[in-house]
Amino acid sequence: MKRGSTLFLKIAVILIGIPVLALCIFFVPGIANFTAELYPDISYLKYLVYIDLYAAAIPFYFALYQAFKLLSYIDRNKAFSELSVRALKNIKYCAITISILFAAGMPLFYLIADMDDAPGIILIGLVLIFASMVIAVFAAVLQRLLQEAIDIKSENDLTV
Repeated sequence: MKRGSTLFLKIAVILIGIPVLALCIFFVPGIANFTAELYPDISYLKYLVYIDLYAAAIPFYFALYQAFKLLSYIDRNKAFSELSVRALKNIKYCAITISILFAAGMPLFYLIADMDDAPGIILIGLVLIFASMVIAVFAAVLQRLLQEAIDIKSENDLTV
């Protein structure tokens, strides 16, 4: 396979990471300070917002790194290898972790939405949980298909 055939996808992976980084730098502190203003007597909520959102960013970037590695394996004609299966498994676990972190943070976001009278915050949280689970299921299906293709390839190699 040509070396640059996945260049567009690699650029897309990088471009997906840049807005999330901008959100982490500019938007998360604003949400945390807003939470502190809504509940001045419960000051530790600010830190819970930081922990939840930044903790979700860590597996997100690890999954992007794994996707980048997977594209590199495809460039090097190692798409049907255990390395690719492992990268898909890591992406699946990252998506599940992100979903769990957002689900754990939903009571916190409910408090923010309840005090601010903004039910859209809960809807955004549910969309993030659902999207992460869809990605996890998709990665699991791809992982299983790739593993079966590798098994079939190794059986064919043994029969020849």
